[in-house]
This record gives sequence, C-alpha cells and structure tokens, in this order.
Amino acid sequence: MRAVTVSPQVPGSLRLVEEWPEPAAAEGAILVEALAVGICGTDQEIIAGQYGEAPPDQERLVIGHESLGRVLADPTGTLRRGDLVAAVVRHPDPVPCRNCAVDEWDMCRNGLYTEHGIKGLPGFARDRWRVQPRFAVPLDAALAQVGVLLEPASVVAKAWEQIERVGHRARWDPRNVLVTGAGPIGLLAALFATQRGLSVHVLDRNTTGPKPELVRALGANYHTASVNEVDLQPDVLVECTGNPTVVLDSMCKVGPTGIVCLTGVSSGGRTIDFDAGALNRTLVLENTVVIGSVNANRRHWKQAAAALARADRSWLDSLITHRIPMSDFAAAYEVSEGKIKVVLDLTA
Repeated sequence: MRAVTVSPQVPGSLRLVEEWPEPAAAEGAILVEALAVGICGTDQEIIAGQYGEAPPDQERLVIGHESLGRVLADPTGTLRRGDLVAAVVRHPDPVPCRNCAVDEWDMCRNGLYTEHGIKGLPGFARDRWRVQPRFAVPLDAALAQVGVLLEPASVVAKAWEQIERVGHRARWDPRNVLVTGAGPIGLLAALFATQRGLSVHVLDRNTTGPKPELVRALGANYHTASVNEVDLQPDVLVECTGNPTVVLDSMCKVGPTGIVCLTGVSSGGRTIDFDAGALNRTLVLENTVVIGSVNANRRHWKQAAAALARADRSWLDSLITHRIPMSDFAAAYEVSEGKIKVVLDLTA
C-alpha cells in the first residue's frame, strides 16, 4: 500500500512509498480505508525538519494527522462496515500523568503522549490504517466530503469549551467575538461563534480571494485593519495567527472581564518593543484572562462532529479550496497564497 512519509527532522525528506507495510494489528482492531487527509502548518514544519518522531524501531514517519476514512472491518462491533470515521490524534502517555489517567490527554503534564503523524505514531496519509475503538470518532454520513475538517474543528471545540469555562467565573453574557486570522482554525472558530448566537468579527490581511466571502456567508463582519484599528471591544478574542504583534495587541483589545484564547503558535526568535507594564495594568484592572489552547480529547472531537453536522455543507465544502490526488502528493504540501484548507485525496 502507498504511504506519504518523511525521515524525521531531515529537511526535504518527503517521499511517497509505494510498498508500505499494512497497518499492524497492534494499532487497533478497527481497519479503515483512508479517504482523505487534511494538511496544515504542522505538516509543513515536519517536512521542514523542525520536529517529528517516528514510531519505535522505524526510520520513517507516515505523516498526516487530519484523517477521514470508511470502516472496512470492526470485530469489536463498535462500528459497522462502511461507517464514516476519523481518529483522535493524541494518545495518552503510558505512565500516565494525572490528566492522561482521566482521558484528558490534551492536557498531558509530562509530555510523554504520542500523536499520529507527529510523534511516535504513524499518521493517516496511507491507504489503510487502524484505530482503537476509544480513539475512533464516527461521523454523520452526510459529512463524507467535509469530514476531514473534524480534527481542526476539535481544536476549536476545545478552545470554546475553555473560553466558556473561564467565562462562568462570573456572570457570563458575551455578545461579540473577534477572531484574528481567517485560516481553517479562524474560520471554524467564527462558525462555532455564530452557532452560539454571538456577533462575530473576523480580522485577516487578505482583501481578495475566498476568505472575505466565507466570513460574510456566516453573517459575520470581515476586517483588514490592524487589531487596534477595529472599532470593537470584544467580550471574547480568539487569536489564530500566532503573529507576535497580533498576539500582544489582542491581549489589550478585549473589554472588561474579557477572555483572550490563543490558538496560533508563534515561531519565536522575534523581539518586539512592547509596554509590558501597560499590559499588566490592563489585565489586572479589567479582570482579563489570557489562555492558551491546543489539541483535543475525545469529548471535544464529539462536540466538533456535532457542530459540523449542524453547519451548512456548502460552506464547509468552500473551506476546502484544494483537493489534490495522491498521484500528485507533493503539490499538496507546497505553500502558496490563496489556499485555505488543502486535502490530499487518497481515493484518486
């Protein structure tokens, strides 16, 4: 079978292997035929050799952590043949830490977790894969064309759960939200906000292309000004760019008792002249909260599946701007303007 692989931490080692071994039974009882794999910045960073870890006793890592497939066989009876399914990315550490012990592996405290296609577990960019029942997430059959969005949606579901938990420290009556960045995470964050009945504003630098229309199709407002220039004091700000300037401006932008949720990851190595004292004053005197959120556990995956099932299918489909066949796999991992979500089609 075919598999897209890298030699971890070796830049430019992306290869399509035509004769990769079938998935080992130890990976899980449920055998799945791969339909698609979503591609994101994490894949780009692994290909660039910034990080990545192959499974024990293997030299190459199958990449791809955004999965979608159909069940071929499930001897456990958890799923039926033909069911649409995605697989949870992160697995708990074997120790386990206090959080992993209660299935909160997204909050692992000792870093010994593993992740499909990233750290110690094979990814999903291969013709077939296996999954344990506890990590298999069924999807509505109507999501066959867009179910590959479940992994980024699970990240957003966790972010909103964290926001709401913090919000309930006092009377919680948010009215508006500002989302910085209109990539897949930002657009899904906006979708989840509209499903919560909030007035939604999205900021991005693109003035052309599909992003402005995708935002407006949600009934949201699209901005291209800087964070400071947006005429709004949001109750919630979801930061999805990782740009250091945008991150710091976001912390000062929210209104009293506001919540800033950081989902974008900065690359580091950049120094910014910033008034830290003014930021401290704002955070303290306004009871502002800044939280970081990454990854998701099974609860969030189920929340995300329900949110996608409620969403407009045509809008979700428009989020996927490029579908690339496996035969042209290298093109799927090329960075270029105009792409929102790129999907590698394993059926083509």
